[in-house]
Amino acid sequence: MILGATSSVALTGLDGRSVQVEAQLSSALPSLIVSGLPDAACRQAPERVRAACASAGSPLPAKKIVVNLSPASVPKSGTGFDLGIAVAILAAGSVVGQEHCADVVHLGELGLDGSVRGVPGILPAIRYAASAGFAHAIVPLTNGAEAGIVEGIRIHPVRHLDDVIGAYRDFGPPQRWPAPLSVLPPPVITRSVGDLADIAGQHEARLAVELAASGGHHLLLSGPPGAGKTMLAERVVGILPRLTPDAAIEVLSIRSLRGDTQDDGSLDLTPPFIAPHHGSSLAAMVGGGSPVIRPGAVSAAHCGVLFLDEAPEFRSDVLQSLRQPLESGEVVIARARERVTFPARFQLILAANPCPCGFGSGKALRCSCTPQRRRLYAARLRGPLLDRVDLQVHVSAVTQARAIGTHGEASRVVADRVASARGAAVARWGGHGWARNADVPGPVLRIGEFALPKAVTAALDLALETGRLTLRGYDRTLRLAWTHADLAGRGRPTAEDVGVALMLRTNDREAVA
Repeated sequence: MILGATSSVALTGLDGRSVQVEAQLSSALPSLIVSGLPDAACRQAPERVRAACASAGSPLPAKKIVVNLSPASVPKSGTGFDLGIAVAILAAGSVVGQEHCADVVHLGELGLDGSVRGVPGILPAIRYAASAGFAHAIVPLTNGAEAGIVEGIRIHPVRHLDDVIGAYRDFGPPQRWPAPLSVLPPPVITRSVGDLADIAGQHEARLAVELAASGGHHLLLSGPPGAGKTMLAERVVGILPRLTPDAAIEVLSIRSLRGDTQDDGSLDLTPPFIAPHHGSSLAAMVGGGSPVIRPGAVSAAHCGVLFLDEAPEFRSDVLQSLRQPLESGEVVIARARERVTFPARFQLILAANPCPCGFGSGKALRCSCTPQRRRLYAARLRGPLLDRVDLQVHVSAVTQARAIGTHGEASRVVADRVASARGAAVARWGGHGWARNADVPGPVLRIGEFALPKAVTAALDLALETGRLTLRGYDRTLRLAWTHADLAGRGRPTAEDVGVALMLRTNDREAVA
């Protein structure tokens, strides 16, 4: 009885778990069995491994081979264990040295020709391996640049199983492998986005966008087609602060798990902008799937913007599923055997037409919708969801008299003000553990040193008393007032700040009267 072992990583969401890949050779009828809760893709590894080893010039021995992925109680999904299974079997057969590969992480899918192919989730797997103390990891060449982003672990990208076997034979442990196999640090980039200078007119909507970016507030833009709602939403990420390297790596880890990372492994510091189609399913929005649970659009938008164009056209259950991540900043997906948590702290921007035909605003001379159709259309955005949206702004159609041929401020100018307002918020709340006004709990703004005088909140108190606002809406309006004051350079909100916040919250101009 001969044993061989090496290491790999199993992922549950973004969380990793060390897996010991054990292989045993015994004198019995030739076969290859994989145990340890493998899913369908992992259970098919024997045929891939057998063909790949033969193609690499190291065919498997005619023995009974049992491979165990330990701990056996942890589900193993995907094809990323192929390389580890092959190396463990080859170590058991003394093709590679057991002492050289035992503490090395192996990740990658094997092709029948012996090629080592890329797999999703490399970045979070390597992040876990580095935190667990592994010093070396062997990954597919196509995933090499992505894995090289992680510090504290040496990455060895390989193209073919024969490269792995040859390196172990010729050089021994990976610390002796030639330097060219290592990966250079990733380039840091910021992608190009649209400029706010392209927007004609829309002073009130531009103010709402600036407030949303400054305080991390959620935004609803309603208005007729062609008014500029989508253009405004797409330009929000251009005025948001750049991501920190840690946040950018977390965002890239989610993209890696979804399988949509770039081959160059670049670290993009621009906040993500995710705009799912209105036909998206519940699993596509919040995450899920079977057997592998993948992050959805809300997690892909983590640290950035989730934009729902034509929001009333989304399914009701999909829209209502946003309520929990909007409050908690994460998505929890429960299954019978596992519970997966994905981060989902995003800014929500909704765009909606006033009615199904889109021309129901103003005098509505071109509108062909009946009053009942308009009511049903508006009711698709239900109160519990809208109550979590801080700003609700009507975007009017642009006419010659309303700034055709004129341009507003450029994104870089607005971004400077946003950065200044966020700096003021950090200076005020940083000691309490909050970075944005939108993160501050309501009781902190209503009770204690940050509570505003009754004279300042009079209009807000009246709106709460008359039922125009819920208590949640009251707190969100207070947060918005603090953001408006930060943009104006005031230390505390005034009655004017509260009035503007209430107007933008309720889309009611009488609020500032």
